[in-house]
Amino acid sequence: MDKDIYILGIETSCDETAASVIKNGNEIISNIVASQIQSQQRFGGVVPEIASRHHVEQITLVIEEALSEAGLEPMELDAVAVTEGPGLVGALLIGINAAKAFAFANGLPIIGVHHIAGHIYANQLMQPMEFPLLALIVSGGHTELVLMENHGSFKLIGETRDDAAGEAYDKVARVLGLPYPGGPAIDRLAHESDDAVEFPRAWLELDSYDFSFSGLKSAVINYKHNLEQKGGEVIPAHVAAGFQQSVVEVLTTKTLKAAKEYNVKQVIAAGGVAANKGLRASLEAAFENEGIPFYVPPISLCTDNAAMIAAAGTAMFVDGQRGNMGMNGRPGMSLTSWSK
Repeated sequence: MDKDIYILGIETSCDETAASVIKNGNEIISNIVASQIQSQQRFGGVVPEIASRHHVEQITLVIEEALSEAGLEPMELDAVAVTEGPGLVGALLIGINAAKAFAFANGLPIIGVHHIAGHIYANQLMQPMEFPLLALIVSGGHTELVLMENHGSFKLIGETRDDAAGEAYDKVARVLGLPYPGGPAIDRLAHESDDAVEFPRAWLELDSYDFSFSGLKSAVINYKHNLEQKGGEVIPAHVAAGFQQSVVEVLTTKTLKAAKEYNVKQVIAAGGVAANKGLRASLEAAFENEGIPFYVPPISLCTDNAAMIAAAGTAMFVDGQRGNMGMNGRPGMSLTSWSK
């Protein structure tokens, strides 16, 4: 790069309204997030229409705050990167239209970023990415293993066949009467427990890197119902510990196996569930024992944010990728390699 590159990132795929300015793809100049958790907690999950309304209220404010904190004027930016998909279509459209309006008004190119690519590139904000690398993405809507041979090259080698890990966490938390979001609540209870209920592990076929958590969720529900029908006491901490042990063991074992098979130089974790203390500890211990470099972003960069979108957008910008004013929300957008 002949000069410093400044990218404004915008993220509105679900219930976080976020804007960020990133320098050269690896330095956070500003990172603003307006969370909707308190609003959505009343419903035990994200209500799409309410999420969209909150985005409308917050999007201009967070963009202005991101630029103010960065100390930059719009003409000093090189491009605008925005989450194009996947996500809630109404929520995506708020961010995309705000990005198009900002880009048009200031004569800037616009870049559409895949949300999961953003989660992967959050790691580049902490250390350089070395290829080939393996990325474990664990979030509310995604549980995937992605092999990268280079920037912009994404090979999906494993994915969830039903519930994603984060989705299973939220559903089990609801069954146990825990608050939304369920992941942090279960993680906290699991660490407080001195005992754990034994739940099954879904390994699927011998050579499969796919995941399945719906059976585990059903096992938790059946355990609770059967125990209650017998007049027994359900101890949420014991259930949470057993559930988390099952999820963590499957994720760690399959990620480690894939890392060895593909002889990667680096393994990274990304997504909201990567903030889970139990999972982080298990992955760190497993890869330290094998001598394979493993990295996971700080918790603030695991959950949805715009810094990760700007980081991925910078790599795309350098590679010559550009969007256009016809960009639309793509809730089912596939993670495929961007064109060279």
